[in-house]
Amino acid sequence: MFTRIVKMEFEVENIPAFLANFEVVKSKIRNFPGCLFLELYRDKKEEAIFFTYSRWETENDLENYRHSELFKDVWATTKPMFRSKAQAWSVDTIHTLT
Repeated sequence: MFTRIVKMEFEVENIPAFLANFEVVKSKIRNFPGCLFLELYRDKKEEAIFFTYSRWETENDLENYRHSELFKDVWATTKPMFRSKAQAWSVDTIHTLT
């Protein structure tokens, strides 16, 4: 299992459209085979910066998602709304404290 973090910065006028589209696709992404968890975060100081935080069973599961029609549709809708290029990290959990 690993975590995928994606940072996205939007043009301010595109934020409502992004949030509306995320509402439509979030369950589809979360229910994609291998996706174990999905959250959307918004920066506390910069309203145009968002992060998705998802957990995946395997790297192959994420790659399958990234090559799926679902991802292509989501990305085709989302990418034109960006103010700057998205950044993404795949990370392994080292420690968890609860």
